[in-house]
Amino acid sequence: MSETFFNNPITHDKYDAVLFDLDGVLTATAKVHAACWKKNFDEYLQKRAAKEGTPFQPFEIATDYRLYVDGKLRYDGVRDFLRSRGIELPDGTPDDPAKTETVCGLGNHKDEMFNEVIESEGVEAYEGSVTLVRHLRNQGIKTGVVSSSHHCETVLKTANIADLFDVRVDGVVADQLHLPGKPAPDTYLTAAKRLGVNPKRAVVVEDAISGVQAGRDGGFGLVIGVARQGEVEELKKNGADLVVHDLGELLS
Repeated sequence: MSETFFNNPITHDKYDAVLFDLDGVLTATAKVHAACWKKNFDEYLQKRAAKEGTPFQPFEIATDYRLYVDGKLRYDGVRDFLRSRGIELPDGTPDDPAKTETVCGLGNHKDEMFNEVIESEGVEAYEGSVTLVRHLRNQGIKTGVVSSSHHCETVLKTANIADLFDVRVDGVVADQLHLPGKPAPDTYLTAAKRLGVNPKRAVVVEDAISGVQAGRDGGFGLVIGVARQGEVEELKKNGADLVVHDLGELLS
């Protein structure tokens, strides 16, 4: 028996493509990223506080992750969070060993943590999101993934959903093309261009503040926010036209 979709605002007469963020939208990896960032930054901040004889102020997922790290390219996230604490470190190079006291060193340490978790625990894809993607493709609507993650391809394959997307623009592609990360719209615009669609005829689906800002500033036809933690007003304020708690809601 075929399913009936009553409330889905994404129809072929209005849109030619839908571009999805990865972590927190398609897969339950946002919480893994957040936990790894917290462990990474707390280790560094504790060490720095002990060295300087100042109070230790931990990294807060509810505020620091959302405001300074979520959705951004890895080194941009490190740089922006440290700047919020008045800390300036040399950038270093992408080859810096983990825990080197540079932006790249801290970012690489977090990268190692994330790899270890994915290898040991695998990846969970959100059922509602996968169902929506399959429905869109059945209607002839193109789909793509736009993520700041350098692990995007690995995560998609581990979750067994890599075959559901026509294009992937991730942290690796951004590096290759020297694209600025979100909240700049460049990665989304690149995905739309590779799909051969006008941004006004494309939808952006995001759970991060930086992501909905990118969709808004890129002139996309519809920006959908996914508020899995209840941050509805925050996403609307920053550019989401519509906010749901799970993408399965669009198919009810």
